[in-house]
Amino acid sequence: MGFFPSCKITSAQSFFSTLFGTSSPFTINLANLKPPQPPPVWTHTAEDILSLTKEAIERDRKVRDQVAKLPDSECNFNTSALALSVAEFETATMPLIFYQHMSPSKELHNASIDAQKLIQYYCNMESSMRADVFNAMVIAKKNAECCLIKHNPEEHGLMEALRLTQEGDLSDCDTRSELPKVNVDDNLEQLKQWKRELSQVCMEFKKNFNYNEDNGFVSFTLKELKEFPRMHTEDGKELYDLKYAQNADTRQQAHESYRACLELNAPLLDHALELRHSIATWLGYKSWADYKTEYRMAKSGDNFLADLEQKLHPLGVKEHETLLQLKSDELKAKGKPCNGEFYIWDYQYYKRLYQEKFLSLDDALVMEYFPLSAVNFFGVHFQEVRGLQTWHPDVQLFAVWAADAKDESDFIGYCYLDLYQRACPLSSCLPLCPGYLFPNGKRMYPVTAMIANITTPTLDHQGTGNPALMLHKDVVQFFHQMGYIFYNLLSHTQFSCNHASKVILDFREAPSHLIENWCWEPKILKKISRHYKTNKVLPDKMIKKIVKSRYINFGLSYLYRIFLASFDLQVHSYWAWEKQDVTTLWNDLQEHISLLKGSKSIAGQNSFEDLVIGYDVTCYASLYSEVFAEDMYSSIFKGDPLNPKGGMRFRKIILEPGASQARQGVYISLERLLGRPPKQDAFMKKLNKLIGDHN
Repeated sequence: MGFFPSCKITSAQSFFSTLFGTSSPFTINLANLKPPQPPPVWTHTAEDILSLTKEAIERDRKVRDQVAKLPDSECNFNTSALALSVAEFETATMPLIFYQHMSPSKELHNASIDAQKLIQYYCNMESSMRADVFNAMVIAKKNAECCLIKHNPEEHGLMEALRLTQEGDLSDCDTRSELPKVNVDDNLEQLKQWKRELSQVCMEFKKNFNYNEDNGFVSFTLKELKEFPRMHTEDGKELYDLKYAQNADTRQQAHESYRACLELNAPLLDHALELRHSIATWLGYKSWADYKTEYRMAKSGDNFLADLEQKLHPLGVKEHETLLQLKSDELKAKGKPCNGEFYIWDYQYYKRLYQEKFLSLDDALVMEYFPLSAVNFFGVHFQEVRGLQTWHPDVQLFAVWAADAKDESDFIGYCYLDLYQRACPLSSCLPLCPGYLFPNGKRMYPVTAMIANITTPTLDHQGTGNPALMLHKDVVQFFHQMGYIFYNLLSHTQFSCNHASKVILDFREAPSHLIENWCWEPKILKKISRHYKTNKVLPDKMIKKIVKSRYINFGLSYLYRIFLASFDLQVHSYWAWEKQDVTTLWNDLQEHISLLKGSKSIAGQNSFEDLVIGYDVTCYASLYSEVFAEDMYSSIFKGDPLNPKGGMRFRKIILEPGASQARQGVYISLERLLGRPPKQDAFMKKLNKLIGDHN
């Protein structure tokens, strides 16, 4: 396909150790093993990106044309479902649209965005709207049922998934199984127009957001900045962290100026909400929220969020009072009055002060124990691949093998780590290629990448200096992203549409939230920490402080997440955008739920990027998945975080099936893992303990 050249594995020390499948560090000899699949190439020009995208679209179109032309008698699993599942469209295009997230080249960045526009237009306006292909899938399913043809569970799931989702919004119409052949095109033209506009509006919103991230700035006088005790220089620019800004006016100005820079997104978001509402009601739903949650585990996140808010509100109030008192005391010491209000721009500053005052925990001291090279974990074997071009010299590539690899069949996939800060603000894990089987039984192995924003090492001309140091929160985020890495790598499915990246959204973050727990276990903290100068592990006293800091302002932190999730659901409900101004809804919910006041005139939703990048009506899912993560961790790992048997069971039962288990299948898998139906008890027990500790 042009993405996978040959490569040579160099011997390098394993980057990770100890979790899935082994209880201790290990060594395997890979000298005689060669990965059965080379990694992607990263030598594309801007012209390559666009031409390869167009070629992939044309190949996919031809496959769909062939399926659509099949006589009814020839519509079956092999000719219809299987043909569509191995079109390899994602495999060909995912690396191409990845350039926009991390390439330092402006030309490649822009070409990648243009490629994504072509793909979105093709998927939204053409491939997902073909009634002829949809009808072929309906007939194929009927033929299989009439002939009593048996398929394995994943094949059966593929047939149903393609029938429901292959045609996107068309298949969600109430009359989808009996679509009339007259006037269908007229009806679909209206839907296509709405979808076309929605795609354009979302792209424009995202473009404005990215431009502001890269080019937006706020001007301050030297007097306003003189109280900043912490700053560093990057690319010749002096960067300041607002959590150290002692001047309240400076904090407010920075916060409001950032929000104001995105005022041009206000009409775009309003239009997007209107278009989504039109699409949902055309399809027979009351709202966009109802449409998006139809096949979710939670069905609707409203009740879950309301219960969680009610539980955490008293804790948030107490934390709010504590921080407000801290603010009042500080202003009084400076001879300044306090108006009795606590604002959103105050939160990070006084949260830091509280941590330093009551725990004597200094982030700058803690990070000295977390040089990046010391953060080693997880039991499959990561073997570094050197000598191949990537998108940046700092990027590391690893070939991933089973812990006891003996031959090529034990190869798992590839992982890229792009960990250091650059102009790109993205911090995420992205799949670059799904894993699946070709019809001939040969496997396409997954490829995934982590992009982080860890401080770049400061080295002199002799190559000596300070290594990359991680705040403990960076370590937590690193572990969280590794959850995605392992879900993508260890998913072992027959079809690409069942790969882990397609797991139902309510559950997708559960492995990442589970793995975060290791960052708070004293045993693990000792294993992953080394002072960058003395090589000593974290002292027990400091570990206790770190563990205790996990729940500092836990209530306010969760209430803010509940606020974002509640806004996401309410603004997409049929009554919200019709009856209330979106900015008013944002500010009212922020103050009522998160307890943090803002400026009533500032439209904070204009910087809420999740609303336009595919996470609309999804923000609740991160919180919802924590319930499952807490249940699994407390049952399987809490007593022994490095339990190899528990780790292997988690891998086999949860990670390997990927998205081949639909909503009900996830519940069944959880019951297999836990030996009982999943419960909220562990999550609620943690909340009750926190609330009790604060009473």
